[in-house]
Amino acid sequence: MNIFAEFNERIRKAVEALELKDKDGGVLDLGRITVEPPRDPSHGDLATNAAMVLAKPAGQNPRALAERLAAALKDDPDVSSAEVAGPGFVNLRLGEGFWQGQLAVILDAGQDFGRSAIGAGAKVNVEYVSANPTGPMHVGHCRGAVVGDTLANLLAFAGYDVTKEYYINDAGAQVDVLARSAMLRYREALGDQIGEIPPGLYPGDYLVPVGQALAKEFGRSLLQKPEEEALAIVKDRTIDAMMAMIREDLALLNVHHEVFFSERTLHADNARAIRAAISDLTLKGHIYKGKLPPPKGEKPDDWEDREQTLFRSTEVGDDIDRPLVKSDGTFTYFAADVAYLKDKLARGFDETIFVLGADHGGYVKRMEALAKALSSGALKLTVLLCQLVKLYRAGEPVRMSKRSGDFITLREVVEEVGRDPIRFMMLYRKNDAPLDFDFAKVTEQSKDNPVFYVQYASARTHSVFRQAREQLGVDDFSRAALKAAASRLTDEGEIALVKKLAEYPRLIEQAAQSHEPHRLAFYLYDLASAFHAHWNRGTDNTDLRFVKVNDPELTYARLGLVQAVSDVLTSGLALIGADAPKEMR
Repeated sequence: MNIFAEFNERIRKAVEALELKDKDGGVLDLGRITVEPPRDPSHGDLATNAAMVLAKPAGQNPRALAERLAAALKDDPDVSSAEVAGPGFVNLRLGEGFWQGQLAVILDAGQDFGRSAIGAGAKVNVEYVSANPTGPMHVGHCRGAVVGDTLANLLAFAGYDVTKEYYINDAGAQVDVLARSAMLRYREALGDQIGEIPPGLYPGDYLVPVGQALAKEFGRSLLQKPEEEALAIVKDRTIDAMMAMIREDLALLNVHHEVFFSERTLHADNARAIRAAISDLTLKGHIYKGKLPPPKGEKPDDWEDREQTLFRSTEVGDDIDRPLVKSDGTFTYFAADVAYLKDKLARGFDETIFVLGADHGGYVKRMEALAKALSSGALKLTVLLCQLVKLYRAGEPVRMSKRSGDFITLREVVEEVGRDPIRFMMLYRKNDAPLDFDFAKVTEQSKDNPVFYVQYASARTHSVFRQAREQLGVDDFSRAALKAAASRLTDEGEIALVKKLAEYPRLIEQAAQSHEPHRLAFYLYDLASAFHAHWNRGTDNTDLRFVKVNDPELTYARLGLVQAVSDVLTSGLALIGADAPKEMR
């Protein structure tokens, strides 16, 4: 249960009971009422702006209206106090019994606590990674992979119907270069002397196995075929091999896509999909023949001083109109984007999210304009840009790979520090802020290492139950028994932990709706800090320890609190794609 949404409804009912009308005697719009945690926790548990946003349309003084609303809310059995603050905010404190009841709610839900129906089954496509299939994943792909995957998990947990998608850029010049590079390795595998890899081709050793597989499958027969036919075969085999390697690399990071969409399918059958998409825009009045003025600064590759087929994107929010068909009749790169987005529309998505690198900033306005034009404004499109990740080892920059000599592969990073530190730390900054990743810091066992601190909290919750089983001689603690004892929790630290747990459903909904998965990592760290702090209080004061052999009921109540912390930590870490360990080794 999202207690903030719950009290929003209660406050609306209290407002309705005041029988307020707008200045013209009509019904007031209650949609602007919010209920949030106060900025200063000492001010209470909840704060509402109801009087502030309703006073003007109702023709009343905000503070006077707040006094009336506070008096009405004091009648709520779960409210222990309602106080007016500032020009008209109302701060609420909830009773101890409410928080004890919340613990029971959390224990009933288990690891489904926080799951929401706010998405109402809306179909969302999250496309992320989408690296060119020309080599292994490198560390630059890590951040987008984690941000996209965690966001997709959050959206699904919040009630959206989510598809995780990878767009395979398997058309264009870079794939032709890949095929020629693999052909060279094929000849090498046959025993030919190939010498130095020519400039412009991919020199990586990762193509050596591809060449060997081609030699095993075809012998020397490819060399007897016309070059174009041979390269077409090599291209297919090489893309398949590269995508198999990319899938393996992503699996190491616990990233698994449901759909792999091939760009080449858009160019198949004489580019039928692209032509259909441009025809669709033409029928909607968004296409014309014309020339573009020369851009300021560096000219883009697709600019030419000739008449072209242009997308009238400035009429739907873009800075400039975009070319789709060049004067020679060939399609621009953006033309394939048009067909791809049209395909997503045809698949029935209500929203599509692209997670891209920071170097794709120029795509944002044109893609937003395209979505508006293709769907007549029905499709919501979001582009999230991920800033660069800088690698360090004990404070020293890391630039070179031990294996490839020119870039750090994703596999190398996972093998050195593990999956969980990468997934957690890639979320420990907002996606549009630069991120420093230090190999030494993300593996140290200290409070300064957020992923360790959160996972250590998980391990501690399980150690409490091991201790309880040993000291009480009980093999299993049922949730019903733990829930039944919740009324024994009266310590301020215990209640504070329940309050922190109760924030989780709101956090899930906000992180999903705002497309900000980093909020989840921050929340888990705060929860872990609160749990560790309460643990330390028990170290100093034996009366606060979780296991009290001489008071089984209080022990059960406190074990219920520990179980709830464990459930939320496990749930949150699973959404991030990391484990919630039962012990640290």
